[in-house]
Amino acid sequence: MGDFFNFQLIFTYLPKLLSRLHVTLLIVVLATVIGTLLGAGLAFIRLYRIPVLNQLTVLYISFIRGTPILVQMFIVYYGLPTLLIVFGIDINRWDKLIFIILTYGLNATAFLSEIFRASIASVPLGQSEAAYSVGMSKLQTFGRIIAPQAFRIALPSFGTNLVGLLQDSSLAFTLGVVDIMGQVQSIGARTYRSFEGYVAAGIIFLALSILVEKGSTVIEKRLVIKHI
Repeated sequence: MGDFFNFQLIFTYLPKLLSRLHVTLLIVVLATVIGTLLGAGLAFIRLYRIPVLNQLTVLYISFIRGTPILVQMFIVYYGLPTLLIVFGIDINRWDKLIFIILTYGLNATAFLSEIFRASIASVPLGQSEAAYSVGMSKLQTFGRIIAPQAFRIALPSFGTNLVGLLQDSSLAFTLGVVDIMGQVQSIGARTYRSFEGYVAAGIIFLALSILVEKGSTVIEKRLVIKHI
């Protein structure tokens, strides 16, 4: 057992992996910000069925949701520089982390846009009509009536998507980014003991996922109590 698995190495590897935790969190946080902002925009395009943009949005969401994020990563990393060079824009010297964050941000955009769209659409239409009848504008109606309810509805799915994004970020090492999984690869190459590193990484990702889930649950309960 000692030759196959050394339990003590997990405690040796954990500090080394945690030293790269900030890279993983940076990817997840920035991708979530990008996904939230762009996802909200796409949600409105779909809700109001804006001609041409609506069809393009549906196509984009279908592509993102129907392809592995690893494929999307390589498309962004190799395809985007090739596309932009046609317009005289050279981004080949960009840090690989930028391409990673962009990929995960675009991926999150597709999933979050559907979450936002469904949440907004689930608010009863009668509430909007009632708000209009008392003189509220569309902007006031959305900000005061629709948005708070849609946020509460979207929160559980948003938390689930965040956990999924956190787990998917483990693929960033495939482009050479030294995040948690990249550190596991580096340690394995030096020591030829990768298994313990994967177990240590699994512990970290499990702990982070639990924290995100618990945090989402706490926020959801507080919003429900506040609403009541």
